[in-house]
Amino acid sequence: MKEIVLDTETTGLSVKDGHRIVEIGCIELENLIPTKNRFHCYLNPERKVSEKALAVHGYNDDFLSKQKKFNEVGEEFLKFIKDKKLIIHNAEFDLTHINNELKLFGVGKIENEIVDTLILARDKFPGSSVSLDALCKRFRIDNSKRTQHTALIDCDLLAKVYINLIDQKEPKLDFQNTSLEQESTNAANVGYYKEVVKPSLEEIKNHKEYLKLHLKKNYF
Repeated sequence: MKEIVLDTETTGLSVKDGHRIVEIGCIELENLIPTKNRFHCYLNPERKVSEKALAVHGYNDDFLSKQKKFNEVGEEFLKFIKDKKLIIHNAEFDLTHINNELKLFGVGKIENEIVDTLILARDKFPGSSVSLDALCKRFRIDNSKRTQHTALIDCDLLAKVYINLIDQKEPKLDFQNTSLEQESTNAANVGYYKEVVKPSLEEIKNHKEYLKLHLKKNYF
């Protein structure tokens, strides 16, 4: 089963005020394990970034003015997420902005199945803080690299949070156990063929004499 962990950064909070997306990050999961497939882009929002948004993600107007516009990456983005479940923290915010970009791009809204980890967290921990940072702390996930909100870092953290929220242990490749299993399997398939060498009468006689002498020294 393939899923997409998705996050965006924007110029501000509301599309009603004309705010646009400045970054999209997506990480693909297959059976809850991150694959090498990722989608990431910075976008020219064709407007100024609000001071509050700048403080959150740090992408200034000069940097963003040199990036591609959404209509240049829209098809690639839609192809990447096609028919896959989307894992988003506070999905309403991201989807509102994405659907606004799609509307400006001239296509319909996203119809993917959505899992909102914010709702999962509220149901699981009612009354507790359910921000991404708070959930990382709860699940002992290292978020020290999150000095600012950036889409790919947030996606990586959210993938780990999501696995914990659905009560699954974070998948890890156990190379040690795999090696042991392979060694056991290999050992079971190895045949040992040794020639049986029978002692001569002289060797048997010498062995008996040695035992008599050895026992005499130890017990008398």
